[in-house]
Amino acid sequence: MTEKPRQPETQLVHSDWLAVPNVHRFSHLAMATTFEVMVQYEDRAYAQQAATAAFDEVDRIEGALSRFLETSDVTQINHLPTGKPLHVSLDTFECLRISVESYEETGGAFDVTVGFLVDCWRDEQKRPRTPSEEELQRALDHTGTDLILLDEPSCAVALLNSPIRVDLGGVGKGYAVDRMAETLREWSIDRALIHGGFSSILALDAPESLKGWPVSLSHPKDRSRTLARLDIEHISVSGSGVEKGPHIIDPRTGQPAEKKLATWSLAPDAAHADVLSTAFMVMTEAEVQDFCREHAETRGLLILPGGDAAGRAERIVPVGAWSLGELVQ
Repeated sequence: MTEKPRQPETQLVHSDWLAVPNVHRFSHLAMATTFEVMVQYEDRAYAQQAATAAFDEVDRIEGALSRFLETSDVTQINHLPTGKPLHVSLDTFECLRISVESYEETGGAFDVTVGFLVDCWRDEQKRPRTPSEEELQRALDHTGTDLILLDEPSCAVALLNSPIRVDLGGVGKGYAVDRMAETLREWSIDRALIHGGFSSILALDAPESLKGWPVSLSHPKDRSRTLARLDIEHISVSGSGVEKGPHIIDPRTGQPAEKKLATWSLAPDAAHADVLSTAFMVMTEAEVQDFCREHAETRGLLILPGGDAAGRAERIVPVGAWSLGELVQ
């Protein structure tokens, strides 16, 4: 896993919301991106109130998860001495619980403690560099979500080795989208689509007269090239990608992983979709196939770039149970 790409983001998932009648659209800046809520509801004023309540949830969650805020739970974890417990918010604990579970299920491909490794491969101006073996080993010694201990009854966190550098960007945005959906349902808003920067989309009930919310997955190097068209309901779609440079670091080896141009995942909730699109970037094609075989509710779409030593062309690889007509040839 790596850090999710920062602004400007590659919009790998697009919503064709203009095709849906009677939709109200509301947006909000948070977590270094734009969150949007698209609601099909007769009363715009009421829909806007519900969307505002959902955006308030995002701001609250960002306050706990941001590594750029001195008072956040994540900042405190990153300064935590070995063995000392820290009580954190329920949101932070839940994101860490999902992260620990995902670390185990992906064989370490998703790792929220990858910060020191990422720093090894870039200088102070964020330009690519190659670390020494000593630097790399030192970073590896302080990397691994298995270094995080969680105590659910007390909502506490402790570290087996300190310091580590936790960054919940790979799960936090999707988690926030899930909480936004809960808020909308509390307001009796059921027909809605939510996204965070068009890299994480979650669909609630389908719009009236439609079988789902129309979304498309586009090639990151040619936005006019559509790879898949979906009508989604009660499911989340997430995309991750890089276009140049060693931005993606495999936490299992500490080395740049450059075998994929982009990946998408489909999962029942946005937090897990976010996790998987990131993990799929560093997992091998066989590992992704095995994961989706063992987790029937998930799907993946991978772009494997061409031009390797064997002279192979770019490949688009669907993984899991795609329906007839969803993939564009």
